[in-house]
Amino acid sequence: MTNLIKILILVKDLLIVVKLFLDDIKDQVIGIDEVGRGALCGPVVSCSVLLSKKILKNNLVLQINDSKKLNEKKRNYLAKFIKENSIYSIGKANNKEIDNTNILKATNLSMIRAYEIFKKNKNSIKIDGVKTFNLNERTTFIKGGDRKSVCIAAASIVAKVWRDKLMRYYSKIYPIYGWEENKGYGTTKHVEAIKKYGITRIHRKSFLKRFLDVN
Repeated sequence: MTNLIKILILVKDLLIVVKLFLDDIKDQVIGIDEVGRGALCGPVVSCSVLLSKKILKNNLVLQINDSKKLNEKKRNYLAKFIKENSIYSIGKANNKEIDNTNILKATNLSMIRAYEIFKKNKNSIKIDGVKTFNLNERTTFIKGGDRKSVCIAAASIVAKVWRDKLMRYYSKIYPIYGWEENKGYGTTKHVEAIKKYGITRIHRKSFLKRFLDVN
């Protein structure tokens, strides 16, 4: 097999992957994803997104990807682009709800809340991850969905940018924990600040028991 044929096969395979990734826009699939499950404080946040078909006319749509693979500047830019070309909704479950139930149930609750504005729609829904709850009969759960579906990837970006902005706001109220950088996750600076200064009203007590005496 010549190198040219190999390249043509790779290009063909790439075009198929791109088509499958973008098909959810043509099919008007609603994507749902969450962020903040592993953080030590703040809410778990979900976003539901229905991308407009007109977004396909802009090549920027090809840059939509799993939010974890994008730097902050690119995420912020794409989040604005997505919001301008979609109907979207944010749902969250706060730290008290996480502590009173558990992170899995709170995550599911945030997704249900994010989907609320679409509950009268008949669109198919794709949710990132394995199935952990029932939303409706039109829902498909996809492991690694933010890499396989543009609508899930878009939801992950909007949710991430929304939560990051919230954590930067909280960092101005509680500046010693470094949330403007760690967004509430368990970095060394965050953990050491908890040990030295204690917890705040937005910390998840159920997440801190492993290294603190928290009631």
